[in-house]
Amino acid sequence: MRSNLFMRDRDRDRDERLKDRNRGRDVKPSGMALNPAVGSGIAGLLSHKQTAMQQQINPFTNLPHTPRYYEILKKRLQLPVWEYKERFNDILGRHQCFVLVGETGSGKTTQIPQWCVDMVKGLGGPKKAVACTQPRRVAAMSVAQRVADEMDVMLGQEVGYSIRFEDCSSAKTFLKYMTDGMLLREAMNDPLLERYGVIILDEAHERTLATDILMGVLKEVVIVMSATLDAGKFQVYFDSCPLLTIPGRTHPVEIFYTPEPERDYLEAAIRTVIQIHMCEEEEGDCLLFLTGQETFFSPLSLKVLFKPSPRLLCAQMLAPRQPHITCLPIYCFHFFFQEIDDACKRIKREIDDLGPDAGDIKIIPLYSTLPPQQQQRIFESPPPHKPNGAIGRKVVVSTNIAETSLTIDGVVFVIDPGFAKQKVYNPRIRVESLLVTAISKASAQQRAGRAGRTRPGKCFRLYTEKAYKTEMQDNTYPEILRSNLGSVVLQLKKLGIDDLVHFDFMDPPAPETLMRALELLNYVAALNDDGDLTELGSMMAEFPLDPQLAKMVIASCEFNCSNEILSITAMLSGNTQGENVSYDPRRLGRRPTSPRCQLSRIMERFSLPRRSTEFTSRDYYINIRRALVTGFFMQVAHLERTGHYLTVKDNQVVQLHPSTVLDRKPEWVMYNEFVLTTKNYIRTCTDIKPECTSLCEAARKATRNWMQDSSEMRALKTGLFPRLRSAQVPKKASPTGGASWVLLPLKAPSWLLWVEGVSQCVSSFGWLCLRL
Repeated sequence: MRSNLFMRDRDRDRDERLKDRNRGRDVKPSGMALNPAVGSGIAGLLSHKQTAMQQQINPFTNLPHTPRYYEILKKRLQLPVWEYKERFNDILGRHQCFVLVGETGSGKTTQIPQWCVDMVKGLGGPKKAVACTQPRRVAAMSVAQRVADEMDVMLGQEVGYSIRFEDCSSAKTFLKYMTDGMLLREAMNDPLLERYGVIILDEAHERTLATDILMGVLKEVVIVMSATLDAGKFQVYFDSCPLLTIPGRTHPVEIFYTPEPERDYLEAAIRTVIQIHMCEEEEGDCLLFLTGQETFFSPLSLKVLFKPSPRLLCAQMLAPRQPHITCLPIYCFHFFFQEIDDACKRIKREIDDLGPDAGDIKIIPLYSTLPPQQQQRIFESPPPHKPNGAIGRKVVVSTNIAETSLTIDGVVFVIDPGFAKQKVYNPRIRVESLLVTAISKASAQQRAGRAGRTRPGKCFRLYTEKAYKTEMQDNTYPEILRSNLGSVVLQLKKLGIDDLVHFDFMDPPAPETLMRALELLNYVAALNDDGDLTELGSMMAEFPLDPQLAKMVIASCEFNCSNEILSITAMLSGNTQGENVSYDPRRLGRRPTSPRCQLSRIMERFSLPRRSTEFTSRDYYINIRRALVTGFFMQVAHLERTGHYLTVKDNQVVQLHPSTVLDRKPEWVMYNEFVLTTKNYIRTCTDIKPECTSLCEAARKATRNWMQDSSEMRALKTGLFPRLRSAQVPKKASPTGGASWVLLPLKAPSWLLWVEGVSQCVSSFGWLCLRL
């Protein structure tokens, strides 16, 4: 509401200025004749005066520039990138694609998109916009706000941004900052992205999944920018396109290393922040990099960077063929360890314990799931000095989202433990996890550069210089080589790219990973047996969700539980912000559905209105489970006699995660996540009944083609099936009147369970149904 009022006030002022300007234009000249020579001089004077007036008018709003515009303009003209404006415009005018390497602080992210806007506006034809992608949401939002201020326009009008769940743009927007995933989704409806005249892929060195796909789709029409780019590799990929290198304006940064490996990087980081605050005599804020807000384990030592620890968790367990992953010796595990919030509290507590003589400190967390309003706190001023001269500092505790695009004024000290979370995927066991791994040299350089953006700074690296020079990778390993490609393949199919094998990836993923993705999409009926996109698959591609979640949402309409499934999907696809409703599993009773009853009683106690579907119906929970099964029927586990669960799809021995609210061990469970720590855990589980008809139907459809073509099935047909037909086993007529079904005891070997596809219906009597 406040934003709308502000916009109306701005429009009212704009109308009044336009009226005043039009009154001045309505004054007619006198009819006296002028001497041609005098008239020529006056005409030149008027022309010069008119040019000066045009410079004072904002060409985008037709309003006079505000005083703040000229203040920002003075700073903009001092950026190193302005020396290369003519050269940039020349290359952009003569080439369809080129690579730009601009060092940290050069101004490439804010200035170059504005130059592209000027060029597009100068061209004839229909008006087109400029798109600039960022790998992270907070960067897209903050940069868009900064550029709107520089252009003296309103954010959301001429300059906007688009991130997941939020679109701050309009029909007037000619410069849009967005996450790379949002541009990829736009390409699904407009494969050629004809709305844009120039597309800029910023921070390309991070090699995110969406950026790699966009580079392959838009290989002919993009500008690729980065601060630490492997320029030679990108030039070769883009057919020897031009390269423009812009030096940065970073101030000198002094680098410090630890003489010996630290045993606990978190303790070392907190100790370093306190020492800087108490011992450094110069003013300046601190930026501390940590791995993330929600961490399932705390790696207290890295094989390369840290001393050995008693327990060893090797990332090669997840990705045996990915040598880029470094072994992670683990000393202890902390489930749901709120690393950033815990570090903020500990720093604040220890500074307070030092007494009133210590300077004030403002500690600000920064991670991707924070609300935008809290993310903007990083730009607040530090506390003032105390009367005794003690320096007040601001400490930003951030994930690696502060590495790029963000300029936090006042940061002089950077603490770099050398870790980041990376997504790792093992196609053999279909497990995708976030593991804490060592950063690359490129990331270390980016982090150090944060200390020298506004003045000389210091970077404290909590690892040895030898580890940096000899053990760290040069660049971050591309995300496309360590991710589940199910969603990517679905999007490429939606874009009309059918030949995935010959698609021009910069780094082609492993064939096994592509095959697993195609297999998954075929199981959920997004692709037919020929690999073509089905009508259902086309619908699933419209959802910004994993294929299994999208299938579940679509199937919920059939079971009349769309509201409930949408709520479940939102919770499964969203990330926690650290403010969770807590339940005590010991008080939940015997049914896992009792938290809803508990919440209902709390709402009634405080007279809060409840607006939701009645859940007293007998089929209420059954229908929800049926909808869940349509998407996750491959993620089912059965309780074995040993007390452990065995996944039906890949025969992995797993246990229920300690965070589950199930107070017993159901015979059959369906899970959302496979978590690998000291043990194999399945998380976010629900119990399912053997008589769930949708389970057997989904499994039958999913495995029909596989049962006909696989070598294992051919062996069964020639070996096992003849013996089954001659054996005296109970038979049951097929529900569809087709082939008969043979019932086998559940004592059948575990490999047979998956061969027949999630049992193809396990009856309540403990028999396994085989379709003959």
